[in-house]
Amino acid sequence: MKKYEFVSVYIEKLFGARSENHRQIINEYAEKGYRFIACIPTKINGNGVIINVDMVFEKDVE
Repeated sequence: MKKYEFVSVYIEKLFGARSENHRQIINEYAEKGYRFIACIPTKINGNGVIINVDMVFEKDVE
């Protein structure tokens, strides 16, 4: 059986955004035995710019 964790990430800047926060989040969950699966946009503004995403992590459980 699989267990999933979802981490909501707010994207701070609209233009020229550079984020390295995702690396820290992925490393933290890897230490807990999770594997990064996908990044799903959860909020998009009227101009089509992604504002929020959910990072999806998966782990095998018995």
